Amino acid sequence: MQRRRRLEEEQALRLSLQRRADDLGVLVEWANAGEDVGADLGRGLDELQAEVDAAETNKMLGGEHDRANAIVSIHPGAGGTESQDWAEMLMRMYLKWAERRGFRREVIDLQPGEEAGIKSVTVMLTGEYAFGLMAAEAGVHRLVRISPFDQAARRHTSFASVFVWPELPEDVEIEIDEKDLRVDTYRSSGAGGQHVNVTDSAVRITHLPTGIVVSCQNERSQHKNRSSAMKVLKARLFDLKLKEQQAKLDSIAGAKKDIGFGSQIRSYVLQPYQMIKDHRTKVEVGDVNRVLDGDLDPFIKTYLMQKASGTLGAPAPADDE
Repeated sequence: MQRRRRLEEEQALRLSLQRRADDLGVLVEWANAGEDVGADLGRGLDELQAEVDAAETNKMLGGEHDRANAIVSIHPGAGGTESQDWAEMLMRMYLKWAERRGFRREVIDLQPGEEAGIKSVTVMLTGEYAFGLMAAEAGVHRLVRISPFDQAARRHTSFASVFVWPELPEDVEIEIDEKDLRVDTYRSSGAGGQHVNVTDSAVRITHLPTGIVVSCQNERSQHKNRSSAMKVLKARLFDLKLKEQQAKLDSIAGAKKDIGFGSQIRSYVLQPYQMIKDHRTKVEVGDVNRVLDGDLDPFIKTYLMQKASGTLGAPAPADDE
């Protein structure tokens, strides 16, 4: 059924591109005959280019879970308020990007910072290819700016880590024994209405064998929060299982890991100049506000193209300037 759906989508894409090309051909003939169709022709070319770009990106997403919804978790690095504010900026950037893509966005758990920013956030992005696209953003992100929290107006460097997992379909078997779980309920600390804040509806689940902790507090019902938390736990255990399998293969083959936790995939420099540079693809963008407002597609598409061609570079060391 999955193969049939892919073939049907490819057939529909071919027919759509052919139809657009035929329509543009007619407009070109009219333009050559002296008709004023310049605006229609320009708009048609833009629409065709957008469809081709989207098709190219989707063709590179052939992984087993690339079509799945994405579970995204953001954690600030050391640095207190500075890093927590940077983590919140990243959260806003990804929510804006998801809105551009037409994905449904749901904040599963958010822990606000004491002064500003966030201590952590977990978001579910629901839409076709959400995981395949967001997986390109997993890694350490570095921000360089004049700190708004420093009275001396000194330049600060902050780090935050982005983790991405696929939401697994119901038929994926991940064994979770109830006796391996510690479930705690508590009162929600975030926004969500009076009912959320006065009842112990928030849920925190600890998987004792691995030490993985997940929590959810966005729903009014404790039952719904537990269900959402279990989805995240299931995805993280599946990811852990895959990493263990890969580690065994690497040890057999003598391979070395390309990406370490201390490596940054992208730098966002706001001072003394403005530039965003992806250290893996070497893509650089000078309009930082556009990127922070969610225009991430140039980074994601180039990452996917280089990964598919085997030309993707390694992240930069964390102290690289």
